[in-house]
Amino acid sequence: MTETIAGITVPDTGLARAATALVRAATDDPLVGSTLFHHSRRVFLWGMLKSKARGIEVDPELAYVGAMFHDLGLTRKFRTTSQRFEVDGADAAYGFLREHGRSEEEARNVWLAIALHTTPEIPMHLAPEVGVVTLGVETDVLGLELDQISDADKQAVVEAHPRPDFKRQILHAFYEGMADRPDSTFGTMNDDVLAHFDLRFKRANFVDIIQGNAWPE
Repeated sequence: MTETIAGITVPDTGLARAATALVRAATDDPLVGSTLFHHSRRVFLWGMLKSKARGIEVDPELAYVGAMFHDLGLTRKFRTTSQRFEVDGADAAYGFLREHGRSEEEARNVWLAIALHTTPEIPMHLAPEVGVVTLGVETDVLGLELDQISDADKQAVVEAHPRPDFKRQILHAFYEGMADRPDSTFGTMNDDVLAHFDLRFKRANFVDIIQGNAWPE
């Protein structure tokens, strides 16, 4: 059954339904599961609303998969210890889209959308399917440019996908998903999360790496 929230139609296709089922199964952690699921749905809706306001046409299926998979790398089922959590989710989305018949370019754009969603500004210079995820994430997590969304639309989205205690819950989800791979946070905003929760965490310093590397002077 087609679902419309704040004027945005949620894709009701086999691919979208499969994406929803996969994410629901992966976010079964009782502590953060519902938080990540509702957050991901809101990211899709916020991103589509802001894209629409900017006159940007976005493939809704690709936007949906990008939004729904963007935090999969924080879940027990999809996270690794060898790379950034964003890349875990991006890899999962790429494989999923190729398996469902989407082209290499389409899958790669969604890969970029997820891999870059914590990298400010750059996604907005790429394909619309890349930027839409960042728009949604910046709205839901950082509260950026909330004035660009009407109060009625904000209410409709939050009624459909509530955000109780969201700030604390999403920070907890970030920490749980990255605590065992601290080196993956170098050069990203993610090290702020580890520093907040773990007083023993020591950030790598870009200047120290340059000054102390093996090249002779």
